[in-house]
Amino acid sequence: MATSQSTTEQAKTKSNSALNSPVTEKAVEAAHHAVDAVAIKAAAAEDTLRKTAASSQETLAHKQEEIKQQLQLSYSKTRELAAQNPLATAGLAFAAGVLLTALLRRN
Repeated sequence: MATSQSTTEQAKTKSNSALNSPVTEKAVEAAHHAVDAVAIKAAAAEDTLRKTAASSQETLAHKQEEIKQQLQLSYSKTRELAAQNPLATAGLAFAAGVLLTALLRRN
C-alpha cells in the first residue's frame, strides 16, 4: 500500500510541476479561451434558433386561425346558397355524382 500511495503522490507531484511550467500554462489558457469563444458562439446560435422557432410558431398559429375563419365563412356561404336554391343544389350534386362515377369507371 505504501508503494501505491507513494506512486500516486509522485504522479500528483509530476502533474503539479507540469502545470507550473510556462508552456503548459499558456496551452491551458489558450484552450480555456477557445472553449469560452465556442461557448459564446453556441449560446448566440441557440438564442437565434429559439427566437426563430418561437416566431415560426406564432406565424403558423396565426395562419391556421386565418384558414379556419376562411373555411367557416365558405361553409356558411355554401349553406346559405344551398338553402336559397335547392333545385340548383340538387342538380349540382347529381352532376358531380355522374362525373365522379364516370371517372371511377374509367380506371
